[in-house]
Amino acid sequence: MLGGVRTVTCHGRTLMPIPPDLRKYSQARRRPANQKLLEMTHLTLLGIETSCDETAAAVVKRRGPGDGAILANIVRSQLEEHRDYGGVVPEIAARAHVDCLDHIIAAALDEAGIKFHDLDGVAVTAGPGLIGGLMVGLISAKAISSVHKKPLIAVNHLEGHALTVGLTEGLEPPYLLLLITGGHTQLLIIHAAGDYERLGTTVDDAIGEAFDKTAKLLGLGYPGGPEVELKARDGNPDRFKFPRPMIGREKPDFSFSGLKTALRQAAQRIEPLSESDIADLCASFEAAVIATVGDRLDKAIAQYTSNNSFQESRHLVIAGGVAANKALREAFEVTAEKAGFQLHIPPPALCTDNAAMIAWAGSERLARGWTDPLDVPARARWPLERLTPSSTKDNHQAKDIGQ
Repeated sequence: MLGGVRTVTCHGRTLMPIPPDLRKYSQARRRPANQKLLEMTHLTLLGIETSCDETAAAVVKRRGPGDGAILANIVRSQLEEHRDYGGVVPEIAARAHVDCLDHIIAAALDEAGIKFHDLDGVAVTAGPGLIGGLMVGLISAKAISSVHKKPLIAVNHLEGHALTVGLTEGLEPPYLLLLITGGHTQLLIIHAAGDYERLGTTVDDAIGEAFDKTAKLLGLGYPGGPEVELKARDGNPDRFKFPRPMIGREKPDFSFSGLKTALRQAAQRIEPLSESDIADLCASFEAAVIATVGDRLDKAIAQYTSNNSFQESRHLVIAGGVAANKALREAFEVTAEKAGFQLHIPPPALCTDNAAMIAWAGSERLARGWTDPLDVPARARWPLERLTPSSTKDNHQAKDIGQ
């Protein structure tokens, strides 16, 4: 027991159930006044997430549109397994999922106080992600679905991030989304569940990838994003004049490769690096990222508000693990306030990879009658804007739609 909260051990590692700051999402909330009634409302789903280096299972109850509760949410991180390599090793990640997933699913059901027969469906991340890890989760979900005769819902990992605010705040589309993770940086209009329009994306590195590579270049720890943020707090953001890629361009795309190269060249010019040098490099890098993302957001907001049908839905949602960066969050607040938008950012535990978001996205799909066959494939690449709802009669999702 930790502080009166039950824990689960898997191969010597302690797994934590719902943290205290997420308990409030297990309580009923007032439903939005403008909700549209769907054919199915009360649904309890198991969610499984194994797309990268977190093994996760969760149970979520959907009472209706924008009305959900997290009954269990257990995540087992693999940071220690990958730390010595400075990044995620796909084979190690897949083997770690195999070792622990069954234990974590059992722990999630136990935490929720239910059995398999109480479920209305099984939602699982089918892509994008590391193919080995995806296959571990997908095979487990298919087995549960087949044995217990429960609908299978193959969820796009990015859709999980995109719809999380429906679970945490009851926010329904449309809204503008900035998705910032280790592998993705995108600006999208979320029209409805299953209906996504991409406005811009990165042409090279994702923002999280840029942070991690910067940390590795400077000899900082893993994961790199938090380390760069920590060093930046003590640095001078004006010491190095790094480029602001893409600023001023109408299409709100991103580019971070040149920024990373500029930092590497600046570091090489002043080697050997002192602690003060590293802090200044991190602060200057972070300042350049903030300026770039702010400009790209301004362009996306202009495109979003040019559609008169969105005038009454001025909501900016930030999702993904990079949203935990404090300096970026403060910049988002300024941008949203300037544009007259409400800012929505899920709590940190639901910004990083988790299975609660997969279960919630799965419930949104199941409520619309969208399910998947047992031969649905895992996809290393699966662009969100190409997501096509499937059904038991028209199995579009069973096709690998590629990049």
